[in-house]
Amino acid sequence: MYIDSHCHINFPELKSNIDNVLSNMEKKRISNALCVSVELDSFPEVLAMAEGYDHIYASVGVHPDYEDIREPSVDELVKIAADHQKVVAIGETGLDYFRLKGDLTWQRDRFRNHIRAAKEAKLPLIIHTRQAQDDTIQIMSEEGANQTRGVMHCFTESYEMAKQALDLDFYISFSGIITFKNAEDLRETAKKIPLDRILIETDSPYLAPVPNRGKMNEPSNVVYVAEKIAELHNCSVDKVAEQTSKNFFDLFHRCQLN
Repeated sequence: MYIDSHCHINFPELKSNIDNVLSNMEKKRISNALCVSVELDSFPEVLAMAEGYDHIYASVGVHPDYEDIREPSVDELVKIAADHQKVVAIGETGLDYFRLKGDLTWQRDRFRNHIRAAKEAKLPLIIHTRQAQDDTIQIMSEEGANQTRGVMHCFTESYEMAKQALDLDFYISFSGIITFKNAEDLRETAKKIPLDRILIETDSPYLAPVPNRGKMNEPSNVVYVAEKIAELHNCSVDKVAEQTSKNFFDLFHRCQLN
C-alpha cells in the first residue's frame, strides 16, 4: 500500500470528480492521503474531505504564496487543531522567494507563527520552501522546529539543505518532479536521503509525474514517485511503499488515532 502524503483533493479540479479520484486510489492501492490546507477560508473544504472519508486526513495552515488574506494567529491554528482530530499537521507553511519578491517580512512572520502553533499543538509541520534555503533553515532553527518535527514537502532544493533539515529531525518528501527529465540534480539528492526519512507525494492536482506529465495529477499517481525512488535506491517498489507508509504514520502520529 502507498500513501500520498500531500495533495489538494479539495481543489475544484479534483473535488468535482472525487468519486473517480477515490476509486483510482483504491485501484492503485493508495491506502491514505493527506489533504493539505493552503488558506483558512477554504479550510472547511479540507476538513470536510477528512471527516467525510476515513482514509483522508487534513492539515491546517496558510501557504506562503497567499498575500493579503486572513492571517492565521497562533491561537487560531492551535484551536482548530485541538477541535478536530482529523487535523494531523500544521501547514503548509514556509518561505517562497521564487514567486514573490520585495519585502517578505510578512511571509517570515507567518512562518514563525506556524512553527509556534505546531509546538503548542504538538503536531508536525508541513514546510514549503523555494529559493529560500538560508532563511528557511534559520527560522526553523531559531523557532525550535526540531521540537515538532515535520516534512520538507515537494522538495526541490539542494542536498545541503536536505541534510540541514534532516539534522532538525525533518523528513524529505519527493513529488512527481523527481521523474522529470530535467531533475537529475534532484534525483542525485534523493539517492543520498535514507529511505527511512523519505515521504512520497503528488501535490495534486499539480506536477503529474511521467508518464502522465502535462495531465491533471491525482493521488493515484504517487505510485510513479515510489517507482522512481525504488530505482534510485536500488530496491523493490514494495519496500519503498512499506517504508514510506511507516514513515508517514511515525511522523503524523495523530493518524493512528483514526
